Amino acid sequence: MYVLFEGIDTCGKSTQIELVDKVFKDVILTKEPGGTSFGIKAREILLEDSLSSKRAELLLFLADRAEHYAQVIKKNKSSLIVSDRGFLSGIGYALANGDFEFNHLLELNRFALEENFPDLIVLFITNMETLTERMGEKKLDGIELRGLEYLISVQTHMQESLNKLNIPYLLIDATDSIDNIHKKITEEINKLL
Repeated sequence: MYVLFEGIDTCGKSTQIELVDKVFKDVILTKEPGGTSFGIKAREILLEDSLSSKRAELLLFLADRAEHYAQVIKKNKSSLIVSDRGFLSGIGYALANGDFEFNHLLELNRFALEENFPDLIVLFITNMETLTERMGEKKLDGIELRGLEYLISVQTHMQESLNKLNIPYLLIDATDSIDNIHKKITEEINKLL
């Protein structure tokens, strides 16, 4: 079962992925970008925010997604796979960058994923107050330096996109307690196993 944890930076995905790892036996943890050797290199380029073309950025994300699918997801379909980010983030960031259309992005991602979308998407939703507080506690990468309004717009695009997809999902209030969030996620994964 392939589960995608989605949300903007500092929303609590990493904390919850660590907790899921403690509960479920033999879970495979991965991330996009960075879940493959190619992905590590792509991640470095993307986090530098050095590409002047948003189309080049999109295509690098898609290349990473295709490689990640082939190397990690496809080979482990019989296991529980939890990915820190994936195609929904890709669509959200591309839409926030402007000049892209949802259906076109969906088709590109369908191609990269060989028509195999996740079995469950867990989307963490935060607010400006929490985002401001948590961002102040960390060193920002190139994408985060685009600003908090940009990140909130990415989140809005992810949620709107999720509503257009026929994929089971769980919306998480990222301002809720770690324990409550963990309980909701664990219950949802157990329903699908």
